[in-house]
Amino acid sequence: MTSYRLAMAAALTVAGIANASERCIGIDLLRQGDMVIQQTAVGNRVELDGRPLRVSLDGWFAFGVGRDARAPVTIEVRSALTAPCRVTLPIQARNWPVEHVNGVPQATVSPPPKVAARIAREQARVAATRLLDSDLNDFANGFIWPLSGRISGQFGSQRIYNGEPRAPHSGVDIAAARGEAVKAPAAGRVIFADADLYLTGGTVLIDHGHGINSSFLHLSRLDVQVGQRINQGDVIGAVGATGRATGPHLHWGLNWFDVRLDPAALPPR
Repeated sequence: MTSYRLAMAAALTVAGIANASERCIGIDLLRQGDMVIQQTAVGNRVELDGRPLRVSLDGWFAFGVGRDARAPVTIEVRSALTAPCRVTLPIQARNWPVEHVNGVPQATVSPPPKVAARIAREQARVAATRLLDSDLNDFANGFIWPLSGRISGQFGSQRIYNGEPRAPHSGVDIAAARGEAVKAPAAGRVIFADADLYLTGGTVLIDHGHGINSSFLHLSRLDVQVGQRINQGDVIGAVGATGRATGPHLHWGLNWFDVRLDPAALPPR
């Protein structure tokens, strides 16, 4: 295990998530929006509410807890040598703020039918990409922030655009100067790259393995292409204000398949 993996296990333990090789499962509590990274003994199988999770050859697995999840979840670890271990965990609710975003072009808030159809097509493309369940395990080596800057939008906040309520915010907004380099928070493979989506503008998605992927929106420049292998810290594009944006910033999203997660809740590196 790398020194960072050891440090990450320690950080997770502080949050109530321990290295699963030390006992059956080391989770006492889950929070809405959390990504859970664990390691179990080599050869073990893991299920979440009866759903098999991908486990790497060295025992790493991950899953996410949605913004609005409330029902307890059951995790089961199965070994060829011992009886199955099962634990049911509660989910801690969070208080989501309300954010008013004014000055957005009204056509991006209430688009006409033709534009709405385009948005639906583009969102379907992105959603299909997020179904990927690759055997990469780059998520286990941890995450850094893609750039430094003021947090201008929190994950999970109720967004009100030009006075009209819309879906909760699905990531973290980082205010930065136009053209500032955006770096890959973790290694992986580029699975989506499009410079001109209607709502999100320049958009890149990186697969980190096991259904974990990061998205980067409103980019003014894309420096990567689909299929490209990316190392942590590689520049993938530049901050912009493309799509539905009132000023230059990066929207960093984190997903486990279709479950949106809070990047700010990741353990620090």
